[in-house]
Amino acid sequence: MDWRLVPEEMLDGAVSMALDEVAAETVAAGGPATVRLYRWLPSTLSLGYGNDADVVDWEFCEEMGITVTRRPTGGGAIYHGSAEDIAYSIIAPAEEFSGDVTESYRQLLEPVVEAFETFGVDVSFADDEREAIWSPACYLRELDPAHDLVGPDGRKIAGNAQYRTRDAIVQHGSLSFDVDAETHLGCFEDPPVTADEFEERVCGALEFREHDDVVETGVGALGGYDLHRSRLVADLEDALSEWAGAEEGEWTDAETDRAGEILDAKYGADEWVRGRTDPLD
Repeated sequence: MDWRLVPEEMLDGAVSMALDEVAAETVAAGGPATVRLYRWLPSTLSLGYGNDADVVDWEFCEEMGITVTRRPTGGGAIYHGSAEDIAYSIIAPAEEFSGDVTESYRQLLEPVVEAFETFGVDVSFADDEREAIWSPACYLRELDPAHDLVGPDGRKIAGNAQYRTRDAIVQHGSLSFDVDAETHLGCFEDPPVTADEFEERVCGALEFREHDDVVETGVGALGGYDLHRSRLVADLEDALSEWAGAEEGEWTDAETDRAGEILDAKYGADEWVRGRTDPLD
């Protein structure tokens, strides 16, 4: 099986969801499997498939320049800050991975756990279930040992979800590099949770690494925050590439054209985002 790695791209969230769908079509047609990273630009609130759009504080999101889209996967809504969030997707032939949900998550999350370890943060699967604090928000739902990753102190550091078509499996995830609890909660309409309570449940990788605000390098002064984020991204790209045996690649013109069609018809449309109706069905 041929794999390609698409290195981190800065993309509108709705475009990224469309590209996942295109990659699944490519696999189904006999093309390469894909591992990819992407950065949400602008910052985005992604609703899980089952979320009611009424949980969104639409005025806050508009004022803050935060876009809203809906994922085809389940789980709760997630605020993806452009700096704070690192996102990945793995799209492969369904037949290559177990139909058992827990087993397939374990297989597909191997490189993610490895990347965190290379970065210097001890990450593991949640070892027991924890009750939900507030279910509309992904990071405040109950912890699921099948697919939730936690940091060294047991707080959630990554949420992952997957769906299958007849021929493809698509898994994507939100990895917390840093936590902006105030903005995360501000995306929701009257959440019954304080920022302190949010941070008691959620952590970011940066919290476990010492860093200077400014780092002098051979090419000049760089922000230590950005440097560490770039290192984690590089560690994740390396781990995904090695795990899959992937060569660096890119989207074809046909794929980007198809993604534009899916974006216009679905992920950028109110019918899908607010109404949860898939116009492509």
